[in-house]
Amino acid sequence: MKFTKLGKALMMSALSAGLILGISSCVESYTTGFLYVTGMETVQSGNNGIISGFKIDHDTGYLRPISQFPISSGGSNPIRAVLLPGSRFLYVLNRGVNAQGNPDCYGTTGDTVCQNSNITQFVVGGNGIMTPQETFYTQGLNPFRLISDTAGGYLLALDHDAPNSAACQLALGPKVTSCADVTVFKIDSTTGRLSVVTNAQVTSASGSPLTYFPVPSNPIDFTMAPGFLLTLSGTPTTGDSVFPYTYSASSGQLTLNQNTSQPLGIYQGTAMVNAGGDIYVLDNEPPTSNPNNAVSQILPFTVGTAGALEAQTSGIVPDDPTMADPLWVLQESKGKFIYVANGANNPAVATNPDGGIAGYVLTTAPTWQLSPTTPSYFPTGAGPQCLVEDPSDQYLYTANYSDSTVTGRIVDPNAGVLNTLRDGSKFNLAGPATWCLVDGRTD
Repeated sequence: MKFTKLGKALMMSALSAGLILGISSCVESYTTGFLYVTGMETVQSGNNGIISGFKIDHDTGYLRPISQFPISSGGSNPIRAVLLPGSRFLYVLNRGVNAQGNPDCYGTTGDTVCQNSNITQFVVGGNGIMTPQETFYTQGLNPFRLISDTAGGYLLALDHDAPNSAACQLALGPKVTSCADVTVFKIDSTTGRLSVVTNAQVTSASGSPLTYFPVPSNPIDFTMAPGFLLTLSGTPTTGDSVFPYTYSASSGQLTLNQNTSQPLGIYQGTAMVNAGGDIYVLDNEPPTSNPNNAVSQILPFTVGTAGALEAQTSGIVPDDPTMADPLWVLQESKGKFIYVANGANNPAVATNPDGGIAGYVLTTAPTWQLSPTTPSYFPTGAGPQCLVEDPSDQYLYTANYSDSTVTGRIVDPNAGVLNTLRDGSKFNLAGPATWCLVDGRTD
């Protein structure tokens, strides 16, 4: 068969178009990771816990629900979740509720104790699907925080109330009448099963080893730093302080260096977070020096000898003046910016009805400093509870309690500004959100 010049030209054009279309069809958006959100289901009573799951679109940051989600969290009032390195095992802390249905439980008797609190283990499979496995229990009462060490060898739970006041005195001094505690679990690397690590330093009055590690009463939060576990505690009358344990990554053992806490000079601490190696204590009260009429503040520290906190050279940093109730700190992957999730607005600023994110530029030379981005305030849904960065380092997400949504934003890598997603920045949940995390494994 012979082709005329015109026929050859037409055929080559068709082949070129097909080649271009073929290449274009290969350059499709894909899932860069999964976002998981714990919370409650609005249509159910009893604070039934659920986990919502979303695929994160690499090109747009848009969230698409994962098939079969939401699923049960394994209990009521899930408050925290931890995904281990390697993305095989996920653990959800279900706080439970007391006899009055209140999820904020404090105390050791009667209606003050959260009932049916547990830690539920999940196996994470392909396409982000999660399958529940076993249920485990802390050694104290009213657990409300959950973290793992960096290697994923141990899981630690902060119990608001220790079960025995005598043990508090043995660990923290004869004048201590009550305390909180940390339960440490060793994680089986094959099955994910948890086993309790006993206290090698302190025994009970009967001489048997304790199954928990006492910390000062009225705990607010805890975090890990290299070689240490730090617990933030406090009361409106005595103020907030930090209590250090030396942490062994090989055994999970916590060892007392001293039984005294380090006062911080604040009274309304809300959280303590290790972000990029620095420890940030968040406080819902205005700084003494208040140049921008902030109603809350950020206290940045490094960790020194015996776990003592040493203030960064910049000193206390005011929160964005439009916001209040700081709850979480995130240092983005490139280490250039710090973001603070605030659960509420400054009541004096009517233009900000919900919570939001405060943005800061981080500089370390010649001195360490946080300077507000321009602009410095980025709206979210109402009552954000967490702040995470997606696995491709392009997007930030908050999960919002008060309006049952997830908010997504695009990170400007040059200025640190958080822009809205082009396909929409809010995504609905089945009920109030309590925590969020991301998984970079997509197979």
